[in-house]
Amino acid sequence: MIRLLRILLILLFAPPLLAAVMGWLAAPNFLHPMRRPLTPDLVREAGAAFAHAGAHREDFSVAAPDGAILYGWKVFPANPNASWVLLFHGVADNRVGVTGQAELLLRAGYSVVMMDARAHGESGGAEATYGWLERNDTRAIVDALETTEHPAHLFALGESMGAGIALQSAAVEPRIEAVVAEAPFASLREASYDYAGLQEYPLLGKTIFAPGAWTMLYRGERLAGFPASGVSPEAAVASRAFPVLLICDTADTTLPCRHSQRIYAAARGAKSLWKVPGAFHTAALGFAPEEFRRRVLGFYAEPQASR
Repeated sequence: MIRLLRILLILLFAPPLLAAVMGWLAAPNFLHPMRRPLTPDLVREAGAAFAHAGAHREDFSVAAPDGAILYGWKVFPANPNASWVLLFHGVADNRVGVTGQAELLLRAGYSVVMMDARAHGESGGAEATYGWLERNDTRAIVDALETTEHPAHLFALGESMGAGIALQSAAVEPRIEAVVAEAPFASLREASYDYAGLQEYPLLGKTIFAPGAWTMLYRGERLAGFPASGVSPEAAVASRAFPVLLICDTADTTLPCRHSQRIYAAARGAKSLWKVPGAFHTAALGFAPEEFRRRVLGFYAEPQASR
């Protein structure tokens, strides 16, 4: 009987303890995601896409408030409509990851800004903070853009991590008039539960494996010096009323639709939620290209999104 009790205790406590250790060890990787290099082949592919749309790019670099240098491109369409869209890529990616969205917008006359996020691609920055510092990076980018281009309207579009950054940026930067966000995370803590649940079992991430999420965030915020609780697109849309188009992919296990639904419920401005049947993480454009084009361009053209 005592032996059986010991076995039961081991089975009960071993998974949470192991998860806590794994979360502690994972914190540095969470702050320093793998960089996707901006290779000459990627640059040529992006250049070909721009040329196919009749657009041309210009190198663009901006100093962030903490001194980190952010690198990217300004891309100009053949027939500009005087409006600009800031594009935000996902984690462990770079600016080329949103080339498809850029081509769509360029064909419609929108000029675009494609930057490598801090600690990604060619950009500097010691750590990725998933919106805490990046929202101030966005303000610096907008300042630099306004100095030379004077956009009539300014919008944002992001996917995954970039969607979360776009929403948090719009909360503190009123010059961003509206945001399209595909597969955003509701908060850093909520997203950590999906990662603790191995991106398949969020319920486990919130229960047995929850210590992994807690220790990762605890160690991460102390290593980087920012409060994990302050990284929250859900709170961002509640703090400023700006129009949002949220896109969630129904087969997404990385950041399931509950994240977009939580953000939608919290949003104070004009809002809509598009669920893309069968699409996996950030795949809406590939699964439903015409619907994606119609919804995104229609959203930016709506009066409440361009006031």
